Amino acid sequence: MKKNLLSVLVLALVLVNVILSAVMMFSVLSTNKKTAALVNSVASILNLELEQPGAEETKEVPMSDLAFWNLDGKMTIPLLNVEGDDGKPHYLVLDGIAFSMNTKEKGYKTYGEDVAAGAYASVIKDTITSVVSEHTVAECTNNFEDIRDEILDRVKELFDKDFIYGVAISSRQIQ
Repeated sequence: MKKNLLSVLVLALVLVNVILSAVMMFSVLSTNKKTAALVNSVASILNLELEQPGAEETKEVPMSDLAFWNLDGKMTIPLLNVEGDDGKPHYLVLDGIAFSMNTKEKGYKTYGEDVAAGAYASVIKDTITSVVSEHTVAECTNNFEDIRDEILDRVKELFDKDFIYGVAISSRQIQ
Protein backbone atom coordinates (compact mmCIF):
# COMPACT_ATOMS: atom_id res chain seq x y z
CA MET A 1 0.00 0.00 0.00
CA LYS A 2 2.88 2.33 0.74
CA LYS A 3 4.28 1.75 -2.73
CA ASN A 4 0.98 2.60 -4.36
CA LEU A 5 0.55 5.71 -2.24
CA LEU A 6 4.10 6.79 -3.09
CA SER A 7 3.48 6.17 -6.80
CA VAL A 8 0.29 8.23 -6.71
CA LEU A 9 2.16 11.05 -4.92
CA VAL A 10 4.96 11.00 -7.51
CA LEU A 11 2.39 10.95 -10.33
CA ALA A 12 0.57 13.94 -8.79
CA LEU A 13 3.83 15.88 -8.44
CA VAL A 14 4.77 15.10 -12.05
CA LEU A 15 1.33 16.28 -13.16
CA VAL A 16 1.65 19.52 -11.15
CA ASN A 17 5.14 20.02 -12.62
CA VAL A 18 3.84 19.62 -16.18
CA ILE A 19 0.97 22.05 -15.54
CA LEU A 20 3.28 24.66 -13.97
CA SER A 21 5.76 24.24 -16.82
CA ALA A 22 2.99 24.84 -19.37
CA VAL A 23 1.81 27.95 -17.51
CA MET A 24 5.39 29.22 -17.34
CA MET A 25 5.95 28.58 -21.06
CA PHE A 26 2.85 30.53 -22.05
CA SER A 27 3.74 33.48 -19.83
CA VAL A 28 7.38 33.55 -21.01
CA LEU A 29 6.34 33.14 -24.63
CA SER A 30 4.01 36.17 -24.57
CA THR A 31 6.68 38.25 -22.82
CA ASN A 32 9.24 37.05 -25.35
CA LYS A 33 6.99 38.17 -28.22
CA LYS A 34 6.60 41.61 -26.66
CA THR A 35 10.36 41.87 -26.13
CA ALA A 36 11.04 40.83 -29.73
CA ALA A 37 8.60 43.47 -30.99
CA LEU A 38 10.30 46.12 -28.86
CA VAL A 39 13.75 45.11 -30.12
CA ASN A 40 12.50 45.22 -33.73
CA SER A 41 11.03 48.69 -33.29
CA VAL A 42 14.23 50.00 -31.69
CA ALA A 43 16.29 48.42 -34.47
CA SER A 44 14.12 50.05 -37.14
CA ILE A 45 14.48 53.45 -35.43
CA LEU A 46 18.25 53.03 -35.28
CA ASN A 47 18.33 52.14 -38.98
CA LEU A 48 16.48 55.36 -39.76
CA GLU A 49 19.01 57.38 -37.77
CA LEU A 50 21.95 55.85 -39.61
CA GLU A 51 20.99 57.96 -42.57
CA GLN A 52 21.81 61.65 -42.33
CA PRO A 53 18.78 63.76 -41.56
CA GLY A 54 17.67 65.72 -44.56
CA ALA A 55 19.85 63.71 -46.90
CA GLU A 56 17.31 62.64 -49.45
CA GLU A 57 18.51 60.71 -52.39
CA THR A 58 20.26 63.19 -54.61
CA LYS A 59 19.76 62.58 -58.24
CA GLU A 60 22.84 62.36 -60.35
CA VAL A 61 23.16 65.18 -62.83
CA PRO A 62 25.18 64.50 -65.97
CA MET A 63 28.22 66.70 -66.49
CA SER A 64 26.70 68.05 -69.71
CA ASP A 65 23.84 69.59 -67.68
CA LEU A 66 26.14 71.40 -65.24
CA ALA A 67 27.41 74.96 -65.43
CA PHE A 68 30.27 76.03 -63.21
CA TRP A 69 31.03 79.33 -61.53
CA ASN A 70 34.33 80.06 -59.83
CA LEU A 71 34.40 82.51 -56.96
CA ASP A 72 37.34 84.83 -57.61
CA GLY A 73 40.09 85.37 -55.05
CA LYS A 74 41.05 83.89 -51.73
CA MET A 75 38.83 84.15 -48.69
CA THR A 76 40.40 84.54 -45.23
CA ILE A 77 37.80 83.76 -42.59
CA PRO A 78 38.30 84.04 -38.81
CA LEU A 79 37.47 80.84 -36.93
CA LEU A 80 35.62 80.48 -33.64
CA ASN A 81 37.90 80.50 -30.59
CA VAL A 82 37.08 78.11 -27.75
CA GLU A 83 38.39 77.69 -24.23
CA GLY A 84 41.47 75.52 -24.10
CA ASP A 85 42.70 76.87 -27.41
CA ASP A 86 46.07 78.56 -27.55
CA GLY A 87 44.33 81.96 -27.34
CA LYS A 88 45.56 83.12 -30.74
CA PRO A 89 43.08 83.97 -33.47
CA HIS A 90 42.95 81.35 -36.20
CA TYR A 91 41.90 81.81 -39.79
CA LEU A 92 40.81 79.52 -42.60
CA VAL A 93 42.05 80.52 -46.04
CA LEU A 94 39.88 79.17 -48.86
CA ASP A 95 40.98 79.31 -52.46
CA GLY A 96 39.44 77.89 -55.60
CA ILE A 97 35.77 77.86 -54.56
CA ALA A 98 33.56 76.65 -57.39
CA PHE A 99 29.82 76.13 -57.55
CA SER A 100 28.18 73.73 -59.96
CA MET A 101 24.69 74.59 -61.16
CA ASN A 102 22.13 72.32 -62.79
CA THR A 103 21.07 74.04 -66.00
CA LYS A 104 17.91 71.91 -66.23
CA GLU A 105 16.42 73.19 -62.95
CA LYS A 106 13.83 75.98 -62.95
CA GLY A 107 15.88 78.24 -60.69
CA TYR A 108 18.77 78.32 -63.15
CA LYS A 109 16.70 80.29 -65.62
CA THR A 110 15.95 82.87 -62.91
CA TYR A 111 19.27 83.12 -61.06
CA GLY A 112 21.83 80.99 -62.86
CA GLU A 113 23.17 83.47 -65.38
CA ASP A 114 23.34 86.22 -62.75
CA VAL A 115 25.24 83.90 -60.42
CA ALA A 116 27.62 82.92 -63.22
CA ALA A 117 28.14 86.60 -64.03
CA GLY A 118 29.12 87.25 -60.40
CA ALA A 119 26.12 89.40 -59.49
CA TYR A 120 25.65 87.53 -56.20
CA ALA A 121 29.34 87.08 -55.35
CA SER A 122 29.31 89.30 -52.26
CA VAL A 123 26.17 87.65 -50.86
CA ILE A 124 27.61 84.18 -51.43
CA LYS A 125 30.92 85.20 -49.84
CA ASP A 126 29.03 86.53 -46.83
CA THR A 127 27.16 83.24 -46.53
CA ILE A 128 30.39 81.24 -46.71
CA THR A 129 31.98 83.52 -44.10
CA SER A 130 29.05 83.15 -41.71
CA VAL A 131 29.07 79.35 -42.01
CA VAL A 132 32.82 78.91 -41.58
CA SER A 133 33.16 81.43 -38.74
CA GLU A 134 30.76 79.32 -36.63
CA HIS A 135 33.31 76.48 -36.52
CA THR A 136 36.53 75.88 -34.61
CA VAL A 137 39.96 74.84 -35.81
CA ALA A 138 39.30 71.24 -34.78
CA GLU A 139 36.04 71.10 -36.73
CA CYS A 140 37.68 72.56 -39.82
CA THR A 141 40.47 70.03 -39.57
CA ASN A 142 38.40 66.93 -38.83
CA ASN A 143 34.96 67.53 -40.40
CA PHE A 144 35.45 69.83 -43.35
CA GLU A 145 33.08 67.74 -45.51
CA ASP A 146 30.25 68.58 -43.11
CA ILE A 147 31.16 72.27 -43.29
CA ARG A 148 31.18 72.11 -47.10
CA ASP A 149 27.73 70.48 -47.04
CA GLU A 150 26.52 73.20 -44.68
CA ILE A 151 27.84 75.87 -47.06
CA LEU A 152 25.96 74.19 -49.92
CA ASP A 153 22.74 74.03 -47.90
CA ARG A 154 22.95 77.67 -46.84
CA VAL A 155 23.62 78.86 -50.40
CA LYS A 156 20.66 76.77 -51.60
CA GLU A 157 18.51 78.44 -48.90
CA LEU A 158 19.78 81.82 -50.06
CA PHE A 159 18.25 81.31 -53.50
CA ASP A 160 15.44 79.06 -52.26
CA LYS A 161 16.13 76.79 -55.23
CA ASP A 162 17.90 73.52 -55.95
CA PHE A 163 19.67 74.65 -59.10
CA ILE A 164 22.94 74.89 -57.16
CA TYR A 165 24.12 71.33 -57.28
CA GLY A 166 27.46 71.31 -55.51
CA VAL A 167 30.36 73.25 -54.08
CA ALA A 168 34.02 72.40 -54.54
CA ILE A 169 36.90 73.93 -52.62
CA SER A 170 40.26 73.14 -54.13
CA SER A 171 42.49 74.58 -51.42
CA ARG A 172 42.08 75.25 -47.73
CA GLN A 173 44.67 76.23 -45.20
CA ILE A 174 44.37 76.90 -41.48
CA GLN A 175 46.52 79.67 -40.06
